[in-house]
Amino acid sequence: MMRVGILTISDRASAGEYVDQSGTALREAVVEALEAEVVRYAIVADDWEAIHHVLIVWADEDHLDLILTTGGTGFAPRDITPEVTRSLIEREAPGLVFAMVHYGLQITPYAMLTRAVAGIRGRTLIVNLPGSPKAARENFSVIVPALPHAIALLRGVPMAEKDHIARSQAASP
Repeated sequence: MMRVGILTISDRASAGEYVDQSGTALREAVVEALEAEVVRYAIVADDWEAIHHVLIVWADEDHLDLILTTGGTGFAPRDITPEVTRSLIEREAPGLVFAMVHYGLQITPYAMLTRAVAGIRGRTLIVNLPGSPKAARENFSVIVPALPHAIALLRGVPMAEKDHIARSQAASP
């Protein structure tokens, strides 16, 4: 079973000014779409050290398969989630972000304003999602089909790479 962490990044939610709806929406989506276990959930302010600390602990100590962040990916001065994420990943996974932006542009031109990052730290995939509950859930739904295979590859599951090659060959004309 896939082990997932959901990190909401919001000054106001961390201060208790409003209830975190994005993290709740993602938790429901993860359980429903992936039948995964959400083993970590937290809310932190738009603060470099707080974000960095949680991502490092969840990836390096808790060995989560997938970490989804929600919030802090826009143009506001305190939106630093992509910079923090980029500072600690070892390899980027831009295809996930490209897919989310492509989908989002069909709904709103504002999708092009995302600065989201997706990447790998060790054997953990980290994906930045928007802060609104609707956008977080929609973007997550776009990448869901690729996540089980991505996690299998990161885990080094025997036959995961051969399965990938066989699917690619079967899809070729």
